[in-house]
Amino acid sequence: QVHLVASGGGLVQAGGSLRLSCSATGRIFSGYAVGWFRQAPGKEREFVSAISWIRTNTTYADAVKGRFTISRNNAEKQAYLQMNNLKPEDTGVYYCACSSVFGTQPGEYPYWGQGTQVTVLS
Repeated sequence: QVHLVASGGGLVQAGGSLRLSCSATGRIFSGYAVGWFRQAPGKEREFVSAISWIRTNTTYADAVKGRFTISRNNAEKQAYLQMNNLKPEDTGVYYCACSSVFGTQPGEYPYWGQGTQVTVLS
């Protein structure tokens, strides 16, 4: 099993930056892809970014390409999402998740953290 804790969210002005962290405990982080998803009020959970276990593969939603960077430190069982040039439409609860599949769909990820709120003011 794996327990994930997402942190680093907050309130920021448009154009600002935040760095989200995802801390993992348990066996399953090793060898698993990490994905970041977000959910705005009244909307479905959507894919943001994912990184494979060996970090050679990353993928991003079109809406965040060029602004967000995903990374991970396997030794520390940490994953990160650096978010720059934030926009009001980036507002939502951000979740990290783990999967044996390097995927972009929420259903592909069986393990989820509790989420951290990101609010971007215009």
